Amino acid sequence: MKVTINDVAKYAGVSIKTVSRVTNKEPSVKQATIDKVNQAIAALNYQPNLAARNLASTSSYVIGFIYDNPNAYYVIDMQNGILSACNDRGFELLIHPCNAKSESICDELTSMVKHSRLAGLVLTPPMSEDPNILAALDKINANYVRIIAGENTDEHKGLTVLVNDKHGAVEITQHLISLGHQHIGFLSGDHQHESTKERLLGFRKAIESNQLTVNENWVLDGKYSFESGVEGANKLIAMKNRPSAIVACNDEIAAGALFAARLAGLDIPKDLSIVGFEDSPFSRQTWPKLTTVHQPNVEIAQIATQLLINKHKDQGGEKFKIFTPNPVIRDSSASPHIN
Repeated sequence: MKVTINDVAKYAGVSIKTVSRVTNKEPSVKQATIDKVNQAIAALNYQPNLAARNLASTSSYVIGFIYDNPNAYYVIDMQNGILSACNDRGFELLIHPCNAKSESICDELTSMVKHSRLAGLVLTPPMSEDPNILAALDKINANYVRIIAGENTDEHKGLTVLVNDKHGAVEITQHLISLGHQHIGFLSGDHQHESTKERLLGFRKAIESNQLTVNENWVLDGKYSFESGVEGANKLIAMKNRPSAIVACNDEIAAGALFAARLAGLDIPKDLSIVGFEDSPFSRQTWPKLTTVHQPNVEIAQIATQLLINKHKDQGGEKFKIFTPNPVIRDSSASPHIN
C-alpha cells in the first residue's frame, strides 16, 4: 500500500500541514519538528508526489530554465547549479531550450509561464538581455532572474546576477602584457551577447591603459564556437605582421585557435600565446592546457535560483549579486619568443 502524507503525519505525531511545511522547506519550522518529520519520512519511505503538490498548492514549486546557447558546457553548468538550488528548497526544474531569434519567442515564453504555473524563470543570455522578452514577461507579472554581463547594479531593475566580464578581460589581457606581449589580437564571440561587448571593452581598456595601441586588423568578429576560433586564428596567422598573442572571447574559440595554430606548425606558447575565457572543460582538454578566466557558472546559477525562490516565497534578501572572474594561468601563455 502506498504511503501517504496522512501516514507520515500520524507517525510523526504532527498535523498534515506541518508535514507539508517541512517537505516544502518553508521557514520558521522548528528544527526538532523537521527532524521528527524527516525521521517519519525515512522510516515509511514516503515519496512526495511533487507534480500533485504543484497542482494542489496555491503556490508553484517549479523553476524554469530558459536558454539559447550553443556551448553545451555552459548549459550543463547552469542546469546543475539551478537543480542544486531547487533540490535544496524543494522545487522542481523545467528546462526549456528555445531560439532567441524566433519572431514568436515572446509568445512562446509567456505561454509557457502561464500553462506550466512556474514559480519563476532563470534567464540566461541572450534572452536575459533582450528588452522585448523582458517587457513581455513584465506584462504578465512573471517572476524572473537575469544572468547578464555587467558591473553596475544601478543600471538594472529586478533580480539580477551580474558577471563582470570586463574585469576578467582586463586581467587576462594584462597577464599577456606583463609577460611582454605588445602585439595582441582578439577573437570575438556573437555580438548579440553582452558578454562579447564587455570582454572586448576590457581587452581595449587593458591595451590602452598600458599606452599600447589596439590594431583593429587583429580584432576579428566571430561566433562562440570552435570553428570560429579556427577561422579567426587562420586569418591572424596568415597576416604578414601577426600578433604574438591572442585573447579569445571564450575557451571554445581559444581551443579552435590553438588547433589552427598547431596545424600551421606554430609552437604554443613559444611562437604564439593563446588565452580563453570561462574556464570550461575546453580549457583543460587542449594541449597545452589553456590559460583562461575562471567563471563559476554552477555557483552563478545557484545564487540566481536562490534569489528567485526567495522572492517567490516573499522572504526578501538580496536583489543583486556580482561575480568577478579572475585569470587561471596554465600552459598556453608565455613571454614572446624573440629571434
